[in-house]
Amino acid sequence: MSDEANRPSVGRTFRSAGDVQVFDGAAPLIRAAADIVVRCALEATRTTGIFRVALAGGSTPNPLYGLLATDAYARRIDWARVEVFWGDERCVPPDDPASNYRSAHDLLLGRVPIVKAHVHRIPGEREPAAAAAAYERELRKTFATPAGPPRTEPGARFDLVLLGLGADGHTASLFPSSAAVRESERWVIAHHLAAASMWRITLTPVVLNAAAEVLFLAAGREKASVVRRVLEGPHQPDVLPAQAIAPRAGRLRWLVDADAAAELTPPSARGA
Repeated sequence: MSDEANRPSVGRTFRSAGDVQVFDGAAPLIRAAADIVVRCALEATRTTGIFRVALAGGSTPNPLYGLLATDAYARRIDWARVEVFWGDERCVPPDDPASNYRSAHDLLLGRVPIVKAHVHRIPGEREPAAAAAAYERELRKTFATPAGPPRTEPGARFDLVLLGLGADGHTASLFPSSAAVRESERWVIAHHLAAASMWRITLTPVVLNAAAEVLFLAAGREKASVVRRVLEGPHQPDVLPAQAIAPRAGRLRWLVDADAAAELTPPSARGA
């Protein structure tokens, strides 16, 4: 059988660890992601009057932010009813080129009519532990949950969380062997990433798994091996932290391009 016959069908949706949809290239993947953001925004504002989204850092979502800022998409969202958060942040000032906030601001938030007070950035310039504690307080205030675990009713959780996937299986700043992956109470943690000699602040699975919808984006042939391991391999979240993300009362979706899906078992081989 040829390699082409073994590839997942482009455009085919199948179930693995969540709903997985394969696209013929990064551009249609990004368009599909933008459509999902618009849909989630419309549904949330109809239900609760506000759309709360946690943005991803890294390079993969940047084209999505740029597309959402175009008139074709920006006019479909009521930005006065949008509140923006982040899944993680580097411990740098907001104007630093490495800042996840800066990337999102330059590509999207600075180009749409969002209310300034609705942009909840992680204060990466502060002492890491203090910044993590402050961000958890902000989340708890926003979701009216002053203590205890996150709630999953509308208005008390993220309507949408965007996540990327690192080649080592990390997502947000949940890295292999990180204590944050196993956290059972705190919503936000600061930890030092020795490989990069940098402190990071990240949301933990405690709050991420309370979201109404979690959307992973993965593109490129260099992601093929880790996509396969996360979606089809044994459950080892300490090794592959992305596996720790499994919304307990929400939807998990993966959008991947054909290159990133190249090593996935074809739906036909699953009996689909």
